[in-house]
Amino acid sequence: MNMKDKLKTESEITWCPGCPNHLILESVKQTIANLVDAKKFKQEDFAITTDIGCHAKIFDYLNLSGIYCLHGRAIPTAIGMKIGNPNLKVITFAGDGAVYSEGISHFIHAFKYNADMTLILHDNQSFSLTTGQPTPTSQQGYQSKASPLGTFDKPMNPIKLALAANATFIARTNARDIKHMVEIFTKAIAHKGFSFIEVIQDCLIFNLEANGKDARMYKVKDNTDKKIAEKLASEFDYNSKEGRIPIGVIYQTNEPTLEEKWPQLKKLLDKKSTWKNK
Repeated sequence: MNMKDKLKTESEITWCPGCPNHLILESVKQTIANLVDAKKFKQEDFAITTDIGCHAKIFDYLNLSGIYCLHGRAIPTAIGMKIGNPNLKVITFAGDGAVYSEGISHFIHAFKYNADMTLILHDNQSFSLTTGQPTPTSQQGYQSKASPLGTFDKPMNPIKLALAANATFIARTNARDIKHMVEIFTKAIAHKGFSFIEVIQDCLIFNLEANGKDARMYKVKDNTDKKIAEKLASEFDYNSKEGRIPIGVIYQTNEPTLEEKWPQLKKLLDKKSTWKNK
């Protein structure tokens, strides 16, 4: 059995047919399989956390250890896992609703702590599991059962927020581009620190007017200049229906990680050990 097949489970996949989540799942499997086949990691080196939402069903479809979390709490749970075993490669899956609303404080502080983990954020600009209520990135005018008069407020720009919070890795990718997702996921996992990836995806049922942004996306070279990153972050405001949307590594820098800053965790890293076996 090849590595990608080992990552499968027997759970029935219940996403809507054609949902981009199918492609995200495939990209994650390819990424991890490539890393394991290259003998950089073992399957048991990976662990996951998921939030509440359509994206979170990925927990059932990946043969990896992890925790299915409360709404908005996938990031702090992942940080706790890293404190418990700093040698784990932890990947968090969450949505724009969970992270940018209930989990916004955890999102901001995760950049400060800079734990060596990866956040894959599925952004379709709606709470799609619960009948499409607007999220903090929903565009103005978006009507739903929860907002029949339309969304009055401007959407937040999480890329700008991440830059202001001293992020060390920010990337964006397209849920319809498996090759690009694998490339970005691989770079994020290799980065030492908190890696934030925004995956732009459509929802086939809710907020249909936010869909179809593929033609506006263009790939950028890996960027280490914060001023350039700020310009790239301003190109897409989650509101406009025109203009280009940069995808790729928008910003990357090197700073000490949570595990390196605490001597107790650094000791476990150096010994490739856990608290149980220290």
